[in-house]
This record gives sequence, structure tokens and C-alpha cells, in this order.
Amino acid sequence: MNRVIQVENQFYILASSTQADERTRVLKQGETFGVFDCYGDIQPSGQGLYYDGTRFLSHLTLKVGNDRPLLLSSTVREDNGLLAVNLTNPDVSENGQVIVPRGTLHLFRAKFLWNGVCYESLRLQNFGLEPVNVSVAFEFGADFADIFEVRGMERECKGRRLDDVVRKGSVLFAYEGLDGMIRKTWIEYAAPPALKPTKFSRTDVHFTGRLQPQEDAHLFLTISCETGESLSVRSSYEDAYADARSTAEAAKVRSCQIETSNEWFNDWLNRSMADLTMMVTQTEQGPYPYAGVPWYSTPFGRDGIITALEVLWVAPDIAKGVLAFLAATQAKSVVPEQDAQPGKIIHETRRGEMAALKEVPFGQYYGSVDATPLFIMLAGDYYERTGDRAFIDAIWPNLEGALHWIDIYGDMDGDGFVEYQRYSSKGLVNQGWKDSHDSVFHVDGTLAEGPVALCEVQAYVYAAKQKAAELAAVLGHRERAAELLHQAQNLQEQFERAFWCEDISTYALALDGKKRPCTVRTSNAGHALFANIASKDHARRAARNLMEKSSFSGWGIRTIASSEARYNPMAYHNGSIWPHDNALIACGFAEYGFKDAVLNVLTGLFDSSCFVDLHRLPELFCGFHRRVGEGPTLYPVACAPQSWASASVFLLLQACLGLTVRSLQSNVCFSYPILPESLKEVRIKNLEVGKASLDLHLQRHAQNVSINILRRDGDVEVLTVK
Repeated sequence: MNRVIQVENQFYILASSTQADERTRVLKQGETFGVFDCYGDIQPSGQGLYYDGTRFLSHLTLKVGNDRPLLLSSTVREDNGLLAVNLTNPDVSENGQVIVPRGTLHLFRAKFLWNGVCYESLRLQNFGLEPVNVSVAFEFGADFADIFEVRGMERECKGRRLDDVVRKGSVLFAYEGLDGMIRKTWIEYAAPPALKPTKFSRTDVHFTGRLQPQEDAHLFLTISCETGESLSVRSSYEDAYADARSTAEAAKVRSCQIETSNEWFNDWLNRSMADLTMMVTQTEQGPYPYAGVPWYSTPFGRDGIITALEVLWVAPDIAKGVLAFLAATQAKSVVPEQDAQPGKIIHETRRGEMAALKEVPFGQYYGSVDATPLFIMLAGDYYERTGDRAFIDAIWPNLEGALHWIDIYGDMDGDGFVEYQRYSSKGLVNQGWKDSHDSVFHVDGTLAEGPVALCEVQAYVYAAKQKAAELAAVLGHRERAAELLHQAQNLQEQFERAFWCEDISTYALALDGKKRPCTVRTSNAGHALFANIASKDHARRAARNLMEKSSFSGWGIRTIASSEARYNPMAYHNGSIWPHDNALIACGFAEYGFKDAVLNVLTGLFDSSCFVDLHRLPELFCGFHRRVGEGPTLYPVACAPQSWASASVFLLLQACLGLTVRSLQSNVCFSYPILPESLKEVRIKNLEVGKASLDLHLQRHAQNVSINILRRDGDVEVLTVK
């Protein structure tokens, strides 16, 4: 008997066409990103060229004659600066005879993004012994779909397409949205004398010519995205590429660099840093890591904060940009349709048509219960890392506003715990990092009714009040510092009484609206270790629980244990494995001295990176148990890259080394450093500590890790605790 399955989550991402069944290629620069197939084409589903939350190009296909070329190789270069595709012709037949054998023509397709424009070069070369008649075509189209439409949401009505403009050398698509915004896609093409355009229309352009043996020819395609009165600045392919490369090289010179003795680990590190660099977008307040491509290429509060925490020791400028952006967008009033309350930190912000029309609430949406305490935690860690008192002084009112939200609006029933309950009818039902509609439940699988107090949120609040107390003392607010420390101590005692579940030897996932604990084994408990709220004995037992076979798959720690009622290794939040989740938990293990567990988590994720395309860890993957000779099972609509997944390797390495950078004290401290067997050596170059910098060489030995200073510029000390 057939029946309809009702999907409760209105923002559920439809997977009618999986992204895991073939390798997609991703480029991003600023507000523009592109998702292509391995050929460099754009096919139906989530692929496309996007700008400001809208898909400006929904179809692009390269043809040789009437056929698609044969794929030889495809990759995004290690620095994410260029998509490079090698193609060749299929057999070309005429009257039953092969007149151009496959492999005669080589086609090299290269594309990159720069300042709202997608630049493409196509080089054709004849490697045959005879002249060859060449016919190539680009087919294209634009649907101007909002990103939420691409994700699967249906709209009652849309704006109108304006007349297409077709000229020799260019095609213009235009759309006037219901928000009054006019969006334009310009497609411009140029060909050498050897290849002439023989047909051009609103759907395609064809080129024909004749290539002599060893002769080559270049075609250029430029696709520009424009909104409103803003006009994209278009350059030649060569000039734009030179600008993009010089900008990337300048950023690379300034950054801390890490290299190891393991080339596979280096591939993971290098791709992760390149992905993070690609995802960081310059806002008016500074650099901000957009969450993920394709669904979340926009500022998310929680994602930005956690990404900044993960890379704080190598790139503290990201934390400053995140803090400044979140301070500037902090809620100032109660707005129920945005789940906004004074002092609350933003969940996400969008600039597409549907957000502007409030068809979705995410134009400026505050439905995150954890972003506000995480904001304070990041501020405290940023100050310890940099000693930037002037900046902390500037955002202190925002930190006080966040503390006020925690005490007044977050603790809605005055019981000492921070809860959430949505006020927007279009908002998120669950507002922790596991925000699927079914991610908070009791042991029998029954969904918890709100207001819900999550385990990890109380841990974040505890850490936030401790960090705020330290900052208050620095700024001379001694009474406030003492008050905050007292509140943190009371919360820790109350948390241990209410959340510890003796029968399952771990912390409850949450308390429901009736203060009943959700006695479910989840990864959330590991965040209690990350925020250091757990007692030593409970931390030890919770850690052991997380490393049991029911939770640790061999690739990583599952979001929920396989013994639980709602466990499904293919579910978004109920049994999958998330790299950032594992990195935070590993950091918690290190806090309590469980270094063997840290190594197991690092090894599982490192091994995962060896199996996935481009060594790029996705947002999440399925939680099936590790099997010999097989890689991890991919999740069909996971974002890749995803900023906090890309940043996870840096926090994992920090956890292994017990690394802390303190600029005020001008020191770098290594607490009980260890390295896995796969890493014999680690070299850290240009680690900035205040005005000083270091180059370090770490070497693994049977019982310890030795640390040698290769270069010291300025006054800085290296300390070790063994």
C-alpha cells in the first residue's frame, strides 16, 4: 500500500537529485558561487551560478558537434582558484564511417570567479595528422530562481521575465522580481579567426572552423551577474585572472602555514585552508566565513563563531571579523516574526527575493539559542589569543547585551537554564545546532515539547559567563566579574544535578518543557566537555560513552548512538557524523586529558579525508560503521565545502598538541602534546603572537613530542607541560 510521507520541516532540502552520485565542482568568490559538474557544465538540480541568493545561470552545456565531449580529468586546483577540465572528442561519424577518431581533439576548459563574473576559457587543439573541421557550441539558460526555490520550496507567484536581448557577441537575460529588483545575466563570448560564430540565439551559440595539425584556438565566455543599479566590472580573462591570483598570493603570505611529514595529511590541511579562504567573504565589518555551498552561502551566527573558534590559533583576524559583524547585527528589540529579542545574536541573514518579501523569515533571523553565549565565548578566547583590549572595550556593550539576553529572554521561566521556543510561525522548531524538526526526543522516540533546554547550551552559558568575568576584570568591572563567576558556579552545580543521567552514564540531550530529561546518548554531551562544565568523573564516563562502538563509528562520533530509538545513519542529525561536532568534542577530550580519544577522533576524520573527493570533508556524512576496504558513506545533499567542516582539522591538531597562544603573556604553550603515528613531524610557519612570530618544528617520539624553534622574531616564549 502506498502512502504519502509528510515532511514536517518546511525548510527540508529536497534530494530528488542527489549531489553525492557524481562529483560536483565548486567555486566561490565574494557573494558569487558556482556549482558545476565534472565537465564544467551546469545541469538541473542544485547546480548553477549564484549571486546574492539567486541563481543567475541555471543551464550551461558544452557540445562538440552534436555530442557531449568525453571527460579525461577534472579538478579544482588546490588553492580553489581555478576549475580545470580536460576533455576530448568522441568518435565523429559520417555515413557509417568514423571521420574524426576519438582523442583527436584536446579541449582544456578553465574557469574562475572574480567580482561577480564567471570567466571561462576553452582551448581546442588538433593532435591528429590531418586538418579537422571543428564545431563546438555552448547551450545556456537562466531561471533566476531564489535559493529556497532551488532547495525545493514552491512559490504562489513570481516576478516576470523581461525580454531577452540577443546581439552578436552577447546575450542578456533579465528578471524583475516581486521585490522590485531587476536581476541581469550577461553572457558574452569571443572567438579567434580560426573559429567563427555561425549561430547565436537566446539559448545557444555555435562556432565552426578548421584546425590544422597541432594548431590550437581559444574561445572565451564571460558570464556576469548584476542586480539593480550595480554593474559588474568585466575585464579580459587574463587581466581578471592576474588580479585574482595576486590577491590570493598576498593573503597566503600573511597567513600561518602548517606542513607535516604526511603528504595525505598535507592534502587535507591545504584543501581545508583553501576552502576556508574561499568561504571567507569581506563584509563592512571585516572577514566572515560564509557557512557552506550551495545552501548556506551567507553569514550564519553559530557557524561563523564555531569556525572562528576552530581556526583562532592560526587566523585570529577571522574571529575579529565575526565578532564585529555579529555585534553590528545584534537584535535591539522584540520582533516575534524574526525570533528576535534585545541582545540576541543573529542566526542567519539572506539577501534573495524570497527573504526580501518575507516569504522566508531569514532576511534577518534570530532563531538560534546558542549563538548568543557562543558570541561571548569567542570574545573571551579572542582576547586571550590577541590581547586586543581596544576591540573588546568597543564591543563590551554588545557582550553585556548578550548576557542580558541570556538572563532575561533566554531563561524564560527563571529556572536558571536557557531554553528556546520559536515565536515565528515560519521559524525553526528546534534552535540548537541540531535544528531538524525531529532532533530532540525522549528515549522512546517521542519528540520533546518546549520550551527546550539543551545540554550544550547550558555548557556554553557556563563558559560564556566565565569568559565574560575575565573580560570584565580586564576592563575594571570587578563587581561584575565576581557576579558572573558566582553565576557560572551556580549553573555548573545545577547542571550536574539536572542533566547527569546515571543510568546511561552521560548527560541528557535536553530537558523538555516539563523539565523531564531526554535520556538519550548523543554527541551533545561531548560539548559539555568542550565548555568545561562537566565534573571530572562525569567527563570521564561521558567520554568513554562517546568512544563506545554504538557512538564511535570508526570514522567519527555519531550525533546519536546506534542504540537509540531514532537512530538512522542516513538522517541529517540523528545518526550522521559531522566533522565540526567531532572537533569540538575532541577539544573537550583534550581539556580533561583524554588524549588517546583525541587521537582516535583525529585518525577517523583523517582517514575519511583520504576517501572523499579533493580531500574535502563535507558538512556531514552517514554514520554507518566503518568497514574494511570501504570509505565513509556520503550524505546526498551535504554542503561541500562547509566552513566549520573545513576548519575542523585545525582544532583537531590544536587538541592533540594542547596548544594555547597567549599574546598578552607573549607565549605559546603546549600541554601534554601528542601526535598520531601517521604524523612524524609537523612544521608551523609564521605563527603570530602579538607583534612577534615563530617558526616551529615538532617531532613525534615514542613517549613524547619534541618542539624546536626554527625562527623567533620578537619577544615570545615557548612553554611545554608534560
